[in-house]
Parts: sequence; structure tokens; C-alpha cells
Amino acid sequence: MAAKTRKETKKRLFLCLLCFFAAKLSGMSTLPPVIYEDEWVIAFDKPSGLLVAPDRWDPEIENLIQLVHDRLSPHYFNVHRIDKDTSGIVLCAKTKSALDSLSGLFQAGRVRKHYVALTRGVPAEEKGSIVRKLAPDPRKPGLMRVWSGGKRSETEYEVREKFRRYALMDVRPLTGRTHQIRVHLAAIRCPVVCDAFYGDGCGLFLSQLKRRYKQKKNEPERPLIGRLALHAESLTFRHPGTGKEVQLHSPLPRYLEVGLKYLRRFDTPSVSK
Repeated sequence: MAAKTRKETKKRLFLCLLCFFAAKLSGMSTLPPVIYEDEWVIAFDKPSGLLVAPDRWDPEIENLIQLVHDRLSPHYFNVHRIDKDTSGIVLCAKTKSALDSLSGLFQAGRVRKHYVALTRGVPAEEKGSIVRKLAPDPRKPGLMRVWSGGKRSETEYEVREKFRRYALMDVRPLTGRTHQIRVHLAAIRCPVVCDAFYGDGCGLFLSQLKRRYKQKKNEPERPLIGRLALHAESLTFRHPGTGKEVQLHSPLPRYLEVGLKYLRRFDTPSVSK
């Protein structure tokens, strides 16, 4: 039975990877939708799978800034970054003065960043703060780990919607460490769905939720969610030109909405599958 379970897990992980790369290829060389634009700034709704800036190890990998430079202007630059596999808002500056102003706000922690995460596991407390020291993992280049000698990191969270085995959480990082949200949620045993670095890498499948699920003959089951279920939903900052507060919002990507639809149907405490 254990061998069969491991085989199914590997099969699901493989299907998640296929979906991820298919989505990546289909969206290549396409500039993401613009959420907001004026003479100082421009904000994009970045899809999962697209780097924000060139990769240090392989600068030829397609990234948002290169697309922006090729299609809009070589003088636009990102003010911050989100992970390659995270979807949502990325803010860019159109002028050097705007870049300097916004970079200062980010460094001072005066920009409010709000994320939504679907986690495999429900936290013991519906609202709380995760404080862990984080440092690069010497055994896994590019990844982070919880370590007593690392830098202090804090993430606030609140459960927006609770299911039997999953939770939809509002998450606010108060510091800006690499992979902070993902490491912190994994530290409380609630890794983000489809996180191959800090979780099991497995997506969300209907067969995991529906007891009487019947798989089509000779057709592999496709995941409801086959990409990292972490989304940068809103960003609030002081405008570099007007000084007024600006709040940007990005709707949840369709694959997250689809996953939530089936979780609400089959994974609520009162529902018999």
C-alpha cells in the first residue's frame, strides 16, 4: 500500500511539472497585463513561472524586465521582486527619481505587501505572527532555511477560509527575506500548495478531495492546481510624484479560483465526500 501511495505521489508531481512547463511555454514572450500606469510608475500582473529580473546563473532565461525593455522602454526598472513561481503585482519605476523614492520606501519597510496563500495544512491559531531567523541553506544553493544565526524575519498571517486539510491565508511579510513566506509557512507545518522547495511539490487533485472520484480510462488526472499557490494580491505605497497613497490590487489567478471552488465543495468540515 505504501509503495502504491509513493507511486501515485510521484505521478502527481510529474503531472504538476508538465502543467507548469506547458503554461510557461504558452506564455513566453508575452508582456503581462498592466494593472496601473502613470508618468512615474507602471505595475504588472506577473504570472507564475516568470522571473522578475535576469537570473544570476543563467541570464538568458526570459524575465519580466527584459520583456519590458524590449517592448516598452530600456529605462524602466523593477523596484522590488517576487519569486519566479509567485504570481501577482510587480511595481516598476519609469524614472530614476521614482526608482530612488520607491526603493527607499521598500528598504524602510513603508510599503504594505499583502499575499494570499493556499496551504496544505491548517494552522493551530487562525491569526498570528511567525518570527523565525532565516539564512541561506548551505546544502541547497538558492534556498533558505530557519537558523538561529540567521536574520530576524517576521510574517503576519490570518486564515481567510478554512477547509478540513487546507487553508486560504492572508499573509503580510514585515521583512523582506528571500522565500520568507514559503519558509515561514512550512515552519508551522502549513507549506504552500505545490511548493517543490519547502513542501512536497504536489499540486491539488480532485481525487484527493472526492471520495468517489472516477478517473477516465487511459487518461492521466490533471491537477486542479499545478503551480505554486502563492499570489501577491495587493501593494500599498506613497506615490513618488504626488505623495498620495496608492493601493494596487491583483485578482486571484484562475487556477487558484478553480481549486478553491472544489475545496469549498468537497473539503469543508460539514461535507461528506
